[in-house]
Amino acid sequence: MRKTLLTVALSLSLLLFSGCFTNVHVVGDGGTGAKEVKERQWYILWGLVPLNELETSEMAGDAENYTIKTEHTFIDGVIGIFTGLVTVYPKTVTVKK
Repeated sequence: MRKTLLTVALSLSLLLFSGCFTNVHVVGDGGTGAKEVKERQWYILWGLVPLNELETSEMAGDAENYTIKTEHTFIDGVIGIFTGLVTVYPKTVTVKK
């Protein structure tokens, strides 16, 4: 019984945390201010085909130093539960100036 419970708990942990990752790219000296621009990138076919194009240089505006963070947030996961039925998945892109 205990081994079964441990297996179920481990399986749930792997399922819940398998898609969480963050990529950070630093341009110039990186973003030092508190100004952030967030947008959501959408993909179909399990992440193979982008539905919208985000231009991080446009999100940064005229800033020469900024940080780009691409991540699957908790909200993206919740949205993905419902939109995943039709193979649509989001991710959040944040540009910090």
